[in-house]
Amino acid sequence: MSIKIKELPESERPYEKLEMYGEKSLSNAELLAIIIKSGTKEETSIQLAQKILKLNDSKEENLNYLQNITIEELQQIKGIGKVKAIQLKAVAELSIRMFKKVNYRKVVIKKPIDIARVFMSELKFEKNEKIKVVILNTKNEILKIKEVASGGVNFANFNINQIILEPIKMNAPKFILVHNHPSGDSTPSKQDIFITNKVYDLSQSLGIQLVDHIVIGDMNYTSIFFKILQENNKNTKDYRL
Repeated sequence: MSIKIKELPESERPYEKLEMYGEKSLSNAELLAIIIKSGTKEETSIQLAQKILKLNDSKEENLNYLQNITIEELQQIKGIGKVKAIQLKAVAELSIRMFKKVNYRKVVIKKPIDIARVFMSELKFEKNEKIKVVILNTKNEILKIKEVASGGVNFANFNINQIILEPIKMNAPKFILVHNHPSGDSTPSKQDIFITNKVYDLSQSLGIQLVDHIVIGDMNYTSIFFKILQENNKNTKDYRL
């Protein structure tokens, strides 16, 4: 029979440890144990939490995998019922929303990093590619963000007309394309560059400016326009949008 949490020294119990030393002193297993609350007759909540951590098939030691793990997968662990699984998924979703920039209006975009900061924390968790259109006014302030496509791991079902439709409807002078790479590598593919050129040509013919296309990876990003300038040996010093 497993030792019970209450039989541990107070300094080793997750609740008491957090209260005494702060949340940063707890391990991932101890934090998950607080969410799980109770264990079983055979295992403590910490031991159940350790089993959840073992579901991570990634080489990276982080908790990002909890964003994509299903309730059914969690329930395969003895002692994790539907309620506990739902609680874990709710906490995982809250962690995404905490980093999501809600009040983006009037944010001024001067350089690629400015737009990357708006999306980095949100898109790094996405398992599928998503394409977003960021509508700007003449002062480069964000007016609206519209998701126009969502696809599988290695592609996005996009429609160039759909991309340009939102700036047209808003009579906007300029816009930025943003999409993520679930692999974590923000290096643009040939398809990314092909789409960029197509959208650029169409927007130019309509009198709307595509000012950049930003690819978001796992806490990294690439400006396709900046990359094109580099490849053409153009001056990239002080590149601004």
